[in-house]
Amino acid sequence: MILETDSQTMEDLGIFGRREKSGICDLYNHTHTRGGEAVLQEMFRNPLASQEAINRRSSIIESFARLHIPFPFDAGALDMAEKYLTSADERARHRQSPLSEKEIVNGVTAIIELMQRIKSFITTNGVSNINAYMEELNAIALLLENPAFEPVFREGAKGKLSYGAVAAYDTLFRISERSSVTQLLAHIYNMDVYLSVAKVATERNFIFPKALEKGGGTLCLEGVYHPELKQPIANNLFLGDGQNQVFLTGANMAGKSTFLRAVSTALYVAHMGFPVAAAAMHFSVMDGIFTTINLPDNLGIGASHFYAEVLRVKKVATELHRGKSLFIVFDELFRGTNVKDAHEATVAIARAFNRKKTSLFIISSHIVEAGEELRTQTNAAFLYLPTRMNGHTPEYTYTLEKGITDDRHGMIIIRNEGILDILKKRAL
Repeated sequence: MILETDSQTMEDLGIFGRREKSGICDLYNHTHTRGGEAVLQEMFRNPLASQEAINRRSSIIESFARLHIPFPFDAGALDMAEKYLTSADERARHRQSPLSEKEIVNGVTAIIELMQRIKSFITTNGVSNINAYMEELNAIALLLENPAFEPVFREGAKGKLSYGAVAAYDTLFRISERSSVTQLLAHIYNMDVYLSVAKVATERNFIFPKALEKGGGTLCLEGVYHPELKQPIANNLFLGDGQNQVFLTGANMAGKSTFLRAVSTALYVAHMGFPVAAAAMHFSVMDGIFTTINLPDNLGIGASHFYAEVLRVKKVATELHRGKSLFIVFDELFRGTNVKDAHEATVAIARAFNRKKTSLFIISSHIVEAGEELRTQTNAAFLYLPTRMNGHTPEYTYTLEKGITDDRHGMIIIRNEGILDILKKRAL
């Protein structure tokens, strides 16, 4: 089962980098192979939505992190094996010259080396005892036990192959048992991802969340922070026991958007079975995650920012109507319209969200009055990120507190920047 999400959410969270800015996927990417990198990217595109699958992958990676196992394969040999297997097909399709004798020898030698190493790896103390990994270990072992591969394991480590042996192995690897060889490479790419992410967990002191049964409406985060920050401020968040919504307030630059990204990123990555930037975490598995943090105007259909927000809310409402358990984030809901309409719409939508007990919602807003009107809801938490004034200078703690704040320091910041003074001065 795959977690539902969309391009807006992935863009909000910066899952993939663009131009010169790296993304969350890059942060976890210590892979040694192109195939492993491709598998990692596919995992980021398709987080899991099964408690069993999430906890199983998490357990595998956590076990590798605990064992501190380095990647056991030579990246050069893997590249050579990939080139050997794919080049022949590409050349055949384009009616080009077949592989040279040297390319065949190198490819055959590389695959023999990889097969011998993978057999040694799966029988290594520690690896062979990872219960969550047993299904994959058994699948690898079954492939290696193929009688056709018996000669591979009799080859010496540095022995030079005869012309006849190379020709026989070439037929074996590229024709008769090509599917098995390709499956073995796929298992190696998965190992590459597991070991890569395990290294990230160890180096960055990330923790492994515990996935709970779907529909429980629980999200517990201790010490969560955004993984890309160099000096992050950690926060705690708990939703559950009948409380399924957070109404978040705070002045501009107080850290609301960063907090929303930190929580959403942690939950997204946790659904992949990956370690997260937090001190502790457990969560009910969701059917989908949808965030609206940096929603652009939809100029393609001539839509204003407000109408783009309306369409976004409609999409979320449609998914909720289907009975799905969703994690929903709206940063500055209905910022694209006047205060009166935004107030009424925010209250109405927040109240409607509250009735979806198995889904979780975080709504940030500058409209304090909307928060005050929603206070009667027992299943909503009210949190804010405070601003402390040091003379005329606002200072931010980036630490959540309970309640609603009416902090507004926009004009103070404008005055501090001297904008009005610049405009008053006459050009010489």
